[in-house]
Amino acid sequence: MLTLALSVGHQTTLRLMEVAGAATAVAGAFLFVSSGTPVGRRGGQGIAGLLLAAAGVCWVVAIRWGTGG
Repeated sequence: MLTLALSVGHQTTLRLMEVAGAATAVAGAFLFVSSGTPVGRRGGQGIAGLLLAAAGVCWVVAIRWGTGG
């Protein structure tokens, strides 16, 4: 198994969690707006999907390699 020697500082962990939370909120807004308008459906849902994927990566990095409070 591959072991990564990666450590993220406390401040960076908090910032990653804030970015992930903000990306999740923005993705939710895009999904809400795109569900009501047929024109923006594909674009809004695509952007929301990308934001949710980025938020997931931020959460994994913050939780796995963060220094915990």
